[in-house]
Amino acid sequence: MNDISPLLSIRHLKKYFLAERNVFKVNSYVKAVDDVTFDIMPGETVGLVGESGCGKSTLARTVIRIYEPDEGDILYQGTNISHLSTREMIPYRKKIQMIFQDPYSSLNPRYTVGETIAEPMEIHNMYDRETRMEKVSSLLEQVGLKPDHISRYPYEFSGGQRQRIGIARTLALDPEFIICDEPISALDVSIQAQIINLLEKIQDEKKISYLFIAHDLAMVRHISHKIGVMYLGHLVEFGDAETVYNDPLHPYTKALMSSAPVPDPKTARKERRIEFRGEIPSPIHTPAGCPFSTRCPECRPECRIAPPVMAKQSGRRVACYKYV
Repeated sequence: MNDISPLLSIRHLKKYFLAERNVFKVNSYVKAVDDVTFDIMPGETVGLVGESGCGKSTLARTVIRIYEPDEGDILYQGTNISHLSTREMIPYRKKIQMIFQDPYSSLNPRYTVGETIAEPMEIHNMYDRETRMEKVSSLLEQVGLKPDHISRYPYEFSGGQRQRIGIARTLALDPEFIICDEPISALDVSIQAQIINLLEKIQDEKKISYLFIAHDLAMVRHISHKIGVMYLGHLVEFGDAETVYNDPLHPYTKALMSSAPVPDPKTARKERRIEFRGEIPSPIHTPAGCPFSTRCPECRPECRIAPPVMAKQSGRRVACYKYV
């Protein structure tokens, strides 16, 4: 794996949003993504976890250039795509696709299923009409739907079926990398596993890489090869999925993993849940030092002075002064 070049490399990525401007015309910014660095290898799934508002979805939208990055680089197969023009980005739009969170709002209610799936191919001038329809029928079967669904409208389908349609639309351009932005959070629990199994099947067949964002820690652990933990716009820990779950190093990761539900009541009673203290800092006025310093039970004096750099420890990277 070490001899293989990353499919996607994110280097010191930052995305800030203007929050307010005072009477002295001094701007305040929400630091949604603040100096994030990691790699995704070909055929690999990297999961992103963290509390709501920590910057996971903003990071995903910045990677795909829905949001323009303020600083840093996004390297796709070695090419820096972070500042390409709209025209220059066209070839990469085919390679990088996104599955959105809400299947009820991500599909145009005026388009049939066939029109929805065929639209990306039309935009990129791929195939003639007859070939496009054959491809649509094939994609519907691939995601577990029937070819005769091609003439129906989104309102005729359940949430799980709509998400399958969204996945089929994503696959229409034969992408190499797919961002899954909480693709199961709006679905019933009984349907979530089916969608995860479908994504794994597609990955096995097509060797696609995923950036998988979700709140369900168990589901992220199941599907991911590596996991990144985000807090207040920062990446605080990144490494092999099983290692991060079984032996977390960063105090925030430890607390986050301890909050995951345990199916066995006997085991759950033995588990010690780590509770956070204090309040989450404002994303506008973040701490000068480590972003977790205001809530960390292991906080040191140096933690309040400057943010720690990501250090290698036990086969992973962690942003904590304990390991610098």
